[in-house]
Amino acid sequence: MKDYLPATFFFYIFCLVNTVQGQSNMQTWIRINQLGYTPQGIKVAVWCSKENKEVDGFQLINARTKETVYTSIAGKPFGGYGPFKQSYRLNFSQFNVPGKYYLVAGNTTSPEFEIGNDIYNGTADFCLRYMRQQRCGYNPYLKDSCHTYDGYTLYGPLKDSTFVDVVGGWHDASDYLQYVTTSANATYHLLMAYRDFPSVFSDHKNAAGADGKNDVADVLDEARWGLQWLEKMHPRNDWMFNQIADDRDHISMRIPKEDSQYGRGYERPVYFLSGEPQQRGKFMNNTTGTSSTAAKFSSAFSLGAQVYKNIDKNYSKSLFDKSMSAYTFALKKPGVTQTASVKSPYIYAEDNWVDDMELTEAARASLFNNIGAKKWKKWKPQVNKAQNIITSKEMINNAFQYALKEPLTPWLGDDTANHYQWYPFINVGHYELAKQVEGNQRDSIIDFYKKGIEAVWGKAKSNAFFRGVPFIWCSNNLTTSFAIQAHWYKQLSNDDQFAELEQANIDWLFGCNPWGTSMVYGLPSWGDTPVDPHSAFTHLKNFPIDGGLVDGPVYGSIYNNLIGIRLYNPDEYAEFQSDLVVYHDDYGDYSTNEPTMDGTASLVYLLAAKEAEAKKVAGRKEKIIK
Repeated sequence: MKDYLPATFFFYIFCLVNTVQGQSNMQTWIRINQLGYTPQGIKVAVWCSKENKEVDGFQLINARTKETVYTSIAGKPFGGYGPFKQSYRLNFSQFNVPGKYYLVAGNTTSPEFEIGNDIYNGTADFCLRYMRQQRCGYNPYLKDSCHTYDGYTLYGPLKDSTFVDVVGGWHDASDYLQYVTTSANATYHLLMAYRDFPSVFSDHKNAAGADGKNDVADVLDEARWGLQWLEKMHPRNDWMFNQIADDRDHISMRIPKEDSQYGRGYERPVYFLSGEPQQRGKFMNNTTGTSSTAAKFSSAFSLGAQVYKNIDKNYSKSLFDKSMSAYTFALKKPGVTQTASVKSPYIYAEDNWVDDMELTEAARASLFNNIGAKKWKKWKPQVNKAQNIITSKEMINNAFQYALKEPLTPWLGDDTANHYQWYPFINVGHYELAKQVEGNQRDSIIDFYKKGIEAVWGKAKSNAFFRGVPFIWCSNNLTTSFAIQAHWYKQLSNDDQFAELEQANIDWLFGCNPWGTSMVYGLPSWGDTPVDPHSAFTHLKNFPIDGGLVDGPVYGSIYNNLIGIRLYNPDEYAEFQSDLVVYHDDYGDYSTNEPTMDGTASLVYLLAAKEAEAKKVAGRKEKIIK
């Protein structure tokens, strides 16, 4: 919950005791988006009660003047959900005057919130703080280096235990493992965020992540950090590595430079991308090929080459070369690459790869059109016959064929999935492809997005939170990705029928959920946000992990069957837990309260999109007034 300064400690304790006594019989709450709402956007709060009671209407109150500025009926009752027996959606979208307000429904008052065009300003940049803190090699937050001995190879191509330099990149989560699949996806989202919304990002850090401008947007500095590590993980045309370290990482919590549990001093294992099954605890994983990881490499390099074309031409050319060789590696053995483990069965059990191939073909086509056929032919390395495709039309057709094989990301509409089984959680290839095609192909791609949204809406429409995303591990990552998909569908189709569903998923992340808490550390600064995540930084050193998106709620059935989970402190959200779903702001709950690097990178894109959208609407309104 929200932390307080030591200077106010005794006053806080006094207020807390009185507040708890006054609310001990509280049975009704109003959940809001703590970031606030845009004037022209959808504005909904959720009234929820542990009693089977009804509410007729609600009032919107000006927090400064205490005047009622808007009244409305509460609408239809949605019934029970999670710990609640009754719930309503309080929609005040018609009200569009900026200011600070709160809602009153019956005897229940909401926290204060803001209506304004600037509520998203700086939020994407704020989440970049967590990305910088996750840096491996030189870490600008710690002002120290870690994992500088990475690492020794396994599964070829060199003799096992041969040293290869793969220092860099990001730690995956609160552990210090590093996976190409999540890092490439994160890199792509950061590059997209800069490409699509360059004006929302600032320049306060240099390339090393330290204070000081370098005339490059901080998001692009972070994306380049990811690209440079991916280059190290693909050092030769016929070499590609999939991950650094394994589940032996989980032996203890420690500051990253203290890793020494792999039997070779400070070196960690580097797993070659062999396309063959590798260790998964006592068994072997279900790796079938090279495509899922290699295609993620290729698409990140392609977009990087496009973004850097007018910024750093030599680097753009280098990324172009890497994109071509990674594409060839993806075709080496069509199939999926899963991660390896040594002690436990927990891995990233990715089962799909055609979505990755769709994206890399679409990204290559976009790069081809961006740099031109002449330069493409000049730059194109003759790696093998597959590289003889020299027209974007052929690449687009290839991408469309892959799209037909997985029109919907399989988790959409489902109740469960294995850990990272359908990854990335959004088919980015559909978006990149739809922008480059016309007619029936474009209509088909847009319809794929629509059908996926409808599958989630089929579940969401029956509860007041409009919750249709399953409560599996990393449910917040799925929520972020789904909101992006709904946003892209709206942009591509000019159809806003799912706008309220899109906003409900964003609202969920920032407090409009059963627990009334934001799922992003420190955002907003005045809100109820995580303070006791499953993180060595906070647990051992009390370092804030600003901007980190935590995993999110899981089904009660998942939580109750996980290994090694226990709460270290009384559960401040105990009255909001249920058999359906649980969330704990407690260091001991690694299933719901561990921040992830890739989820945070996706959130950077989503928040940048919302900031740009708010500015665009505000600018349009100002133009009309003038």
